Amino acid sequence: MTRRLELDQESVERDLMRLVLTVVELLRQLMERQALRRVEQGGLTEDQEERIGLTLMLLEDRMGELCERYGIGRSDLNLDLGPLGPLLPPTE
Repeated sequence: MTRRLELDQESVERDLMRLVLTVVELLRQLMERQALRRVEQGGLTEDQEERIGLTLMLLEDRMGELCERYGIGRSDLNLDLGPLGPLLPPTE
């Protein structure tokens, strides 16, 4: 007997977008921390600092738009890794 899995296309699309946005959010936070370290160390010019800041702000805005479009809360992006705790650190 063959069993078929009934999938809702909207649910699959939303869950896939949640996974993609989780990965993007993790990378965004890592890039932000790295940029802050470089700024604190004085390793960037003012122009580079400005471009990095603008890029991170635009990415943050786009993430918000995509979360809103797919009905995903920012807290939904933080996966529970069981005994390891949450994937993403708390946002300030």
